[in-house]
Amino acid sequence: MNQVTGTSLNRKDGRAKVTGTATYAAEHQIPGLVHGYLVTANIAHGQITSIDTQGAATAPGVIAVFTHKNAPTVSKPANDFITSKIYEARLPLSDDQIYYAGQIIGLVVADTFERARHAAHLVKVKYITQEPIVEASKATFNEAPPMFGQQMTFEKGNFAPGDFASAMAGAAAQITATYTTSTELHAPMEPHAIIAHWQDADTLTVYEPSQGVIRSQGTYADLFGLPPEKVRIITPFIGGAFGSKGFPWPHAILGAAAARQLLRPLKVVLSRRQMTANAGHRSETEQTIRLWANADGSLMAIDHGVKSCTSPVDIFTEPCTGITPAMYAAPNLRTRQELAVMNVGTPAFMRAPGENPGLWALESAMDELAWELKIDPVELRLKNETKEHQRRGLPFSAKHFGECLRLGAEQFGWQDRPKQVRSLTRDGKLIGWGMAASTFPALRSSATVTVRLLADGTAHILTSANDMGTGAYTIVAGTAAEVLGLAVEQVRVEMGDSLLPNGGMAGASQMTATLVPAVMAACEQVLKTALAATAQEAFATLHQSGQAAFEATASSAPGEEGKTWAFQSWGAHFCEVSVDEDIARLRVNRWVSVMNIGRVMNAKTAASQIRGAVIMGIGHALMEACHFDPNIGYPVVYDLATYHLPTHADIPRIQVTFVGEPDYNFNPAGVRGLGEIGITGVSAAIANAIYHATGKRIRDLPITPDKLL
Repeated sequence: MNQVTGTSLNRKDGRAKVTGTATYAAEHQIPGLVHGYLVTANIAHGQITSIDTQGAATAPGVIAVFTHKNAPTVSKPANDFITSKIYEARLPLSDDQIYYAGQIIGLVVADTFERARHAAHLVKVKYITQEPIVEASKATFNEAPPMFGQQMTFEKGNFAPGDFASAMAGAAAQITATYTTSTELHAPMEPHAIIAHWQDADTLTVYEPSQGVIRSQGTYADLFGLPPEKVRIITPFIGGAFGSKGFPWPHAILGAAAARQLLRPLKVVLSRRQMTANAGHRSETEQTIRLWANADGSLMAIDHGVKSCTSPVDIFTEPCTGITPAMYAAPNLRTRQELAVMNVGTPAFMRAPGENPGLWALESAMDELAWELKIDPVELRLKNETKEHQRRGLPFSAKHFGECLRLGAEQFGWQDRPKQVRSLTRDGKLIGWGMAASTFPALRSSATVTVRLLADGTAHILTSANDMGTGAYTIVAGTAAEVLGLAVEQVRVEMGDSLLPNGGMAGASQMTATLVPAVMAACEQVLKTALAATAQEAFATLHQSGQAAFEATASSAPGEEGKTWAFQSWGAHFCEVSVDEDIARLRVNRWVSVMNIGRVMNAKTAASQIRGAVIMGIGHALMEACHFDPNIGYPVVYDLATYHLPTHADIPRIQVTFVGEPDYNFNPAGVRGLGEIGITGVSAAIANAIYHATGKRIRDLPITPDKLL
C-alpha cells in the first residue's frame, strides 16, 4: 500500500477556490431566478398592530410581499435533532408577536436584488412595545432542561449540603472564582443564503450551505409534506460554518415556502447585519468554579456551575459543564447548569459549544490553584490527570494528554519560566507566559460511500458528506489513493449532494472519523469486486473486458466500542504575551500547541485546522463581544468592522505538533476529530499569561484594553 495519509497533501479544492470556480450556495445560476429580501423587526419585544405593504407591493419589479397576514404554507417538522431539525421551533411569520430584534416579519420578492431591498424598506410597521430583556442580570435563571437526552447536572462523591463543607475542611487550598464570557456572533466568510427551486409543486431543489445535506433533505421534506426523494439538497462547498449551518434557519424556510407559492426559483441572502440576529450566536456565560486541593496539589473536589441564555422561540443551553468530568480526577465532583430566556435570537452550536467557554473557566481556575499552592501549572495538571471519564465510568482510549503537556513545555522552554509575576520584561514591556489544556470528545456517526474505478484510469468517490473548508475533499482523495494504490491526482471526489450516498454530518469534529472508515471499506470492496489487489490491476481488467467501470458501495458505523472505552482528543497550549501598561496594549508574541488526535490523515490541513482554531480562540479571548442595545434590543455590532476579529497583524507564528498513536479502538482508521479542539483552552492560556506578566487576574472575556489599565 502506498503511503499517502499522514503526509502533507495539497488541497484538492484549492485551485477551484483561488480561481473562483468553486460554486457556493448563492452563486448557482438558475434561469428565471428572482430575489427575496427580508423585512425584520426593529423592536425586541411586542406585537405588530399594523403592517402596510402597499408601497412595497407597487414598487418597480416587485412580485410578492409576504407577512404574517399571508404567510406561505409550511408544516411544523418533527424537530427531533436526528431527522428533521430546525434552529427555531417557531416557524417564520406564524403570528404577529415579536420575540427579539431582527426577527423576520416579512419577505419582499422582486426581479432583482436591488429592487427587493428597496421595496423591503418601504414596508411600514407599527407595534405595541414591551420592555425587552437583553441583559442577563435582569433575567430569571432556572435549571437547564436536558440536552441531547442527557441531564445537565452531575454529582459524584459527597456533595450533600452540610456534609460537604466538613469533608472539605482539610483542604490546603480552595479557589472560588466567577468567570464570564460575552455573546459571540457567527461570522463565516460565506453569509447564510438559499436558492429554492421548485420544478413543480412537489419537487424541490435547495442550494444552501448545509453541514448535513441528508438531514436537511429530511427537514425540508417534513416542512412541505414531501417524501425525502422529492427533495434534493446541493452543497458542494461551504464558506465556513462552525455550527451555524447545521440546520435550516427561518430565512431559508420562508424562502423555500415563498418559492413554492410563486413557482419561481428564489434566492434569499442574509446581509451581515441580518446575520447578527438571524444566524445564531454563542450565548454569554457566567461560570462559578470552586476547587479544593491537598498541599501536594491533588484535587479533593470540583464544583462547576454555569448560567447561559436562550431565546423565547427555542431552547439552547451552552453545555459548559459537559467537559468537566473528563478533565481532572476528583473524588467529589458536581456540575450544574441554569438557563434564562432573553429577547435575543436563538443561540446555536458554535465551534466547541460548551467546551470552549467551559475550559476558559476550568483552566483559569486551575492556574489560580497552581499559584495558590506554588506548584507549576503543568505539574498540577499531570498530578490530576484522570484515566477515565468520571461521568461515564469508562477508561479513555489512546490518551496521550501527559505527552502533550510535557512536549509542549519542552518546545516552549517552559522550564525557564520565572516563578514570580511581573518579573520578566523586554523592550520596556511586561512579558508573561501562560498555558492551558485543551480537549474535545471524539465522535463519529454512520456513513456510506460509493467508489467507481473507471476505464480511463481514475477513481470516482461519491458521498453526500460535506467539506466546510476543512479539507474533506483532500482527506477522502488521500484515503482512497492509499487503499487503491493510486496517485491522489487520479482520484476524483464528489460531495455535498443528497442524491449521493449518506455521508453523515460535518459537525462536532466527526466528519473525518465518520467518513474515512467508509471510504476505506468501499475502496477495499471495489478491489474485491474487480478481483484485483490494486486499482492498476482493475484498470487492466477493464481494458481487456471492455467494461466501463467497477463499482462498490460500503458503509461504516459505530459499534459496541462506546460501551468499553471513552474517546477524547487532548492537547496543550503554551503562549507568550507582552503588555505595554502605559497604553494598555497587549500582543500575543509566541504560540505552541501540541495535540493528540489519533491518526493524522493530512499533516498540512490538520495543522491548518489547529491554527485556525487558535486564531478563533485569540478572538474569543481578546476581541469578540456582541452587546445589545438596552432600548431596542438590537445588536450594536452590525458588520465585520464593528464586530472585532483577529487579523494577520494580531497573530504570531503558531507552532503545531501532533503526538500519540492511531486510536484503533475508535474506528478502523484510528482517526479522531480535530476541528474544534484547537480553540479549547486558548482564552485561558492567554489570561494566565497576562496574570504572569502583570499580576492582574482577569476573569471576564474579552480582555479588552480597558481591563488592562
